[in-house]
This record gives sequence, structure tokens and C-alpha cells, in this order.
Amino acid sequence: MDIVFLVARILFALIFIFSAIGHLTQANAMAQYATFKGAPGGKAGVIASGAAMGIGAVMIVLGVWGDLGALLIAVTLIPISLFMHAHWKEEDAQAKQTEQISFNKNLGLIGGALALFLLFAVTGADMGLTITGSAITLG
Repeated sequence: MDIVFLVARILFALIFIFSAIGHLTQANAMAQYATFKGAPGGKAGVIASGAAMGIGAVMIVLGVWGDLGALLIAVTLIPISLFMHAHWKEEDAQAKQTEQISFNKNLGLIGGALALFLLFAVTGADMGLTITGSAITLG
């Protein structure tokens, strides 16, 4: 079971690792798009969100306070979802649908991150194949 949970953590984290790489290597272009979408922070916001996703993902994969890594991802996705995928602001039907799909995907990822947080916080180091236990203990 330990290996299955490790594979699950890696697969979940990959989307955030790839996103972090994109945020950090294409910060200027992403900052222009974020400004167009009305997101605050400009280039600094793009770099900060990329760093948060990357750090959170690595924490989850390695099992280094994976609970905090999962929370970091969930908290980062909330403003991204609200600013970058505000489907309720779109007037074009195709743009509205595209943004709603991305918004809904992020809701699912937030839910997955919160479930991982809970799993790490309740089971801690008992999950196996982690470097540390959880930073927050529940249950």
C-alpha cells in the first residue's frame, strides 16, 4: 500500500511541478496574461504562485510535512481560480465554457489537496515512504 500512495502523490504533484516550471521559466508572458485577466501581483505574483506550487508539490512527493505542502497548494489555487478562471465574467460562450472547465478542474484539485492534507494530518508517518511525519496532527 505504501507504494500505491507514493505513486498517487507523485501523479497528483506532477501537474503542480509542471505548472511551477512554466511559471518560473515564462514569468514575463504569464504576468502579461495575469494582468489581462485582472489578477494582482504581476510578475511577482506569477513567480510567487509558481514557487508555492513547486514547493508544495515537492513536499507532497517527498513526504516532508506533506500536510503543509497540500495546504499550500490548496491555498494557492483559490485566488488563481477566482482571478484566472472567472467564467462568470466571460461573455463569449466558448471562453465562458473554457474558463468554467478550468475553474471546475481547480475545484477538484483543491478538494484533492484538502483530502491529502487530511490524510497526512491523520496518519502522519504511518503512511510510509515519507521523510517526516505531518506538521499538524488531527484525529
